Amino acid sequence: MPPSLLLEQLLNGLQFGLMLFLLAAGLTLVFGIMDMINLAHGSLYMVGAYLTATFVGLLGNFWLAVPLAVLGTALIGMLLELTVLRQLYRRDHLSQVLATFALILIINEVVRIIWGSQPLLLSAPEELSGPVEILPGLNYSAYRLTIIGVGLLVAGLLFWLVNRTRVGMWLRAGASNREMAQAMGVPIRPLFTLLFGVGAGLCAIAGAFLGPILAVQIGMGESILILAFVVIVIGGIGSIKGALVGALLVGIVDTAGRAFLPLLLSQVAPPEVAANLGPALASILIYLLMAAVLFFKPQGLFPART
Repeated sequence: MPPSLLLEQLLNGLQFGLMLFLLAAGLTLVFGIMDMINLAHGSLYMVGAYLTATFVGLLGNFWLAVPLAVLGTALIGMLLELTVLRQLYRRDHLSQVLATFALILIINEVVRIIWGSQPLLLSAPEELSGPVEILPGLNYSAYRLTIIGVGLLVAGLLFWLVNRTRVGMWLRAGASNREMAQAMGVPIRPLFTLLFGVGAGLCAIAGAFLGPILAVQIGMGESILILAFVVIVIGGIGSIKGALVGALLVGIVDTAGRAFLPLLLSQVAPPEVAANLGPALASILIYLLMAAVLFFKPQGLFPART
């Protein structure tokens, strides 16, 4: 197996893992601080992708469309928190699951009414449409490299926010002991609203940059939400560091499995069987990874609560 192929798949896994991190970071903070299961988190990822495609169509500029879509999705997230989700904080997890699942259906239908049932076209910026040579003999997509750079930049800003600011101190305190943080004067209600806005904005960034690679269509948030939950279970609920490590592990395992398992199976099975069985086994690998982590560390790799 050529080293260039290994490096290419490693970069693909890094790119996918960083986008998963943007989804999982907001989800793990909401779950860790508020003790709330928000299944509608993936719908905000979908809304961010749709808004990006809309603004690109209106403005003709991807780089102007992305911040507008992030702002719009953040405002939608905060509006949802103020009007609907705030009523669920003191409910049990079953009520939260049912209510936020209903939000998924409602948001899907609202998107269908506004944009129609057909997928929207969202293309990568023209200047990033070609490959670049990163090593002699190895060309890699300029757009995917940009995604890696954006993911690392946003991850760095998020770590700075959580670890170097007063708001981050409140978030870490809330993730460790919500009741004690509230007793010490942390403004929980405004913090929750801000947190939902930040989480929705991170979803929008992921939707904007994955839209040209995947598809901007109704229901696109549900499948990737499952992976986001796997990430926070592996990394530890409420932990940004755990979300990053878990997302990179899931991204690399998923990408490597889909790339290499069919090649390995083709050595011992007919090509048709290998082509169909390989991706299925790659999907199973992620859940085997989660099961292994939970067996040895039931609270995840880097739990916020100790």
